[in-house]
Amino acid sequence: MEQITSNQNTKVKLYQKLKKKRERDKQGLMILEGYHLIEEAFQNNLTIEYLFVLDVARVDQALIEASQATYEINMKVAETLAGTVTPQGIFAIVQKPTFEISTAKQVLILDRVQDPGNVGTLIRTADAAGLDMVIVSRGTADVFSDKVLRASQGSVFHIPVVVEEDVVHFVQNFNGPVYGTAIENAVSYHKIDKKQTSFALILGNEGEGMTKALLDATTQNVTIPIYGRAESLNVAIAAGILMFHLKG
Repeated sequence: MEQITSNQNTKVKLYQKLKKKRERDKQGLMILEGYHLIEEAFQNNLTIEYLFVLDVARVDQALIEASQATYEINMKVAETLAGTVTPQGIFAIVQKPTFEISTAKQVLILDRVQDPGNVGTLIRTADAAGLDMVIVSRGTADVFSDKVLRASQGSVFHIPVVVEEDVVHFVQNFNGPVYGTAIENAVSYHKIDKKQTSFALILGNEGEGMTKALLDATTQNVTIPIYGRAESLNVAIAAGILMFHLKG
């Protein structure tokens, strides 16, 4: 197994470049750090281009064999690659998954949700609720950034997540009710039927809410009653309540 001991190595430099969204989009690659995320990618049959390992003895041989190339690294290189304060000692460059959106019947739509922790948690919750797909608009936090990936806890590999250029067009042509989350012309979510076979649920930007064009395209806007003194709910919490209600 080849060793990498210098931060000037071309594979290390590639990993560093892929910390930028523009480069990830250009090359169709993402970077992963930590045993859990890399194992999830492996178990979901994503192509692992390069695997970087600090302690080879700790890594499943099947994972090493599945990687296109594996490199043993030292702590200096691990600290350079790491996006966390305490490196776990395993890193990977992996091909991004690709999906079709035509067959999805139960869809979560994220309209410019910007906090990476929220986006990752929303994806994880949609996965837990058993939805078919998550669609994200331009302006939403990058699904393949390290913070979103960590917050999703691997769910980004379980449920298709698609960036849609024209979310309004998708909503207008969706075969089923589309629920927006806004106060205008809204009803309490308790009044919405449970166990729906087909639905789309839209969550808007944390500060500005949904765009007017999307609001105009929804079937019904829904709200969650607040019984205490808080002014609002976190977007991921609100989505969880609504998704599990719709699933019934």
